Amino acid sequence: EEQLVESGGGLVQAGGSLTLSCSAPGSTFEDYNIGWFRQAPGKEREGVACISSIGDNVYYAAPVSGRFGISKDNAKNTVNLQMNSLKPEDTAVYYCARIISWKTYCSLDRDEYDYWGQGTQVTVSA
Repeated sequence: EEQLVESGGGLVQAGGSLTLSCSAPGSTFEDYNIGWFRQAPGKEREGVACISSIGDNVYYAAPVSGRFGISKDNAKNTVNLQMNSLKPEDTAVYYCARIISWKTYCSLDRDEYDYWGQGTQVTVSA
């Protein structure tokens, strides 16, 4: 059964860094746009970053622009989210998601993605 698996979450102090990974055991990310989303308690799930299937073009939500970086590691078949200068407001469950696509751009609209992982918790202490 195809699945997306997130890893790398944990507890970190404000100002610290974490790298999340999204893998697809038995599959690849070729032909898919990949997005990272997060959901804090009591809040809607929001888009954080995405990377397109063609050209690996990236897009970031304003709150994380300049602090987070999304990239593909083709050797490991993962899509990583490097998170730097973390803030307490970054605390959330982080999800990766994919949608089959042959586009040079991606979207942070969660309704455009049809396959999701189970999420990984990121907690940033003040």
